[in-house]
Amino acid sequence: MSRRIVILGGGESGTGAALLACRKGFDVLLSDSGELKPQYREQLRNLDVDWEEGRHRDDLLNGAGEVIISPGIPFSSPVVVKARKLGIPVISEIEFASRFTSAFKVGVTGSNGKTTTASLIYHLMKKAGLNAGLAGNVGTSFSRIVASCDHEYYSIELSSFQLEGIAGFRPDIAVLMNITPDHMDRYENDLRRYAGAKFMITANMRKEDAFIWCNDDEVTANEMRGRDIAPRTYSFSQTVISDQAAYIEKDTVIISSKNDRIEMTLEELSLKGRHNVYNSMAAGIAGQLLRIRKEVIRDSLSDFQGIEHRLEPVLRVHGIDFINDSKATNVNSTWYALESMTRDIVWIAGGIDKGNDYTELRELAGEKVRALVCLGKDNSKLLKAFSGIVPVVVEASSMEEAVRSAYYLARNGDIVLLSPACASFDLFDNYEDRGLQFKKCVRNL
Repeated sequence: MSRRIVILGGGESGTGAALLACRKGFDVLLSDSGELKPQYREQLRNLDVDWEEGRHRDDLLNGAGEVIISPGIPFSSPVVVKARKLGIPVISEIEFASRFTSAFKVGVTGSNGKTTTASLIYHLMKKAGLNAGLAGNVGTSFSRIVASCDHEYYSIELSSFQLEGIAGFRPDIAVLMNITPDHMDRYENDLRRYAGAKFMITANMRKEDAFIWCNDDEVTANEMRGRDIAPRTYSFSQTVISDQAAYIEKDTVIISSKNDRIEMTLEELSLKGRHNVYNSMAAGIAGQLLRIRKEVIRDSLSDFQGIEHRLEPVLRVHGIDFINDSKATNVNSTWYALESMTRDIVWIAGGIDKGNDYTELRELAGEKVRALVCLGKDNSKLLKAFSGIVPVVVEASSMEEAVRSAYYLARNGDIVLLSPACASFDLFDNYEDRGLQFKKCVRNL
């Protein structure tokens, strides 16, 4: 195979792949049809690699032995289609990085909860004294960490986009949290296609590996009945007790997957809310499979601090609590956020709609939401879905306007919840930028 690597996309994934490819002696060309962020331009200059932005040159694929694509680039992209027609393998950055590490890998995917669960498993690993890294969709690319400071263990968050581009990537432990409609625009509104991408996490697994999955998730359970899964399987549930590796009995979480038994009351878990119980269950099973002592697992599940932009308390202003859930980029994630609130809500939502169906939010919104602030360039679907359901519905064109509107609409004791249910790219760089702007505007009240 040619030693020439073409990398499509110059964000964290692409520049991380460029760094690793350079360290391994490949001839690298990185191409991004958009504009690179300044820090990535600087990194590429320091690597002294060939790169371009604002276009894909005509001879881009000449001599390429392999193409590495970033998660935001679909396989339907013309340059990707052309590469495959030419017989050039197209892989994800996750696949590329996995070739250069022999570490034990825990891969975590799902529509919701994967960042929290991957971070919680990493917390378990570190608390157990393991030489561990946290990588993937959670922030730092897998390639960058492998290139810079390879570890013995990894907790890797994996999106469906990243899994589409694997060929030989194989986690020792795979976790699938759930499958709910998300990115339907990319999957042509076909939930089975989206589910198939999620199940790619098991494609190369062997019988000695382990697959952890949620028995309460209807789509996952249906897929499990129709698939031949090679690894040992461990399911968890909040509604079923028999044959589960983790379950609830009388407000106590029981994790019992490796001839060992951990019992914790729901109050003892640091992460609150029904969705976070699932995250804690999955992480606890993974901890047992990693042979981490049960005392360490208990301590980790009780002292984990959560992640930024996921139901993150920001400030209390004149008796009003502001909560940043900017990472809620789909309807199901926002459902869990609304469900977990125990006081009246002023809800900030909106952004780029990914084929959302807001029907499942209407009942909760009617019960809990005092006012809705729609934050996006096009709020028509939100307005149509919740007008008449929520007493007050207003629009905002900036985060500052949204936060001020929410503040004036809220009463003492209420919660202002940023939980958009949409992607962020109409007004913000990404969900992190959206969450940071929210926190800044709250502090400026």
